[in-house]
Amino acid sequence: MPVIDPLLLDEAVAARARAYVPYSGFAMGAAVRTDRGSIVPGALVENVSLGLAMCAERVALFAVSTAGERPTALALVAKRTNGRLTYPCGACLQVALELGGPTVEVFVSDPAGESASSTVGELLPHGPHRP
Repeated sequence: MPVIDPLLLDEAVAARARAYVPYSGFAMGAAVRTDRGSIVPGALVENVSLGLAMCAERVALFAVSTAGERPTALALVAKRTNGRLTYPCGACLQVALELGGPTVEVFVSDPAGESASSTVGELLPHGPHRP
């Protein structure tokens, strides 16, 4: 398992404060470390038309891709879901797999600071990815 990256989690906490969540109130913040060492934040952005909302992780991952970089680690901070740490959804894991591969590290944390680590490949073991 990857070692928790406290700086990346701190950046995700800061991004969480900028989440736009007037409908659910479920603030989520993310941060992605790139192959060039950059850290790119992302926050959940909701919309009254639910299909137009964008998860924090994908906001950050898409920004990384458009900057011409590749993700190497992803941090997500959100309140717990059903008493458990909140992990990236399947769509976000698929994007991380496509853009960075199965070795992208994933760090999750709740606002109290309890955290866990994994990789995209562990969380989405049979996901299709580019060669």
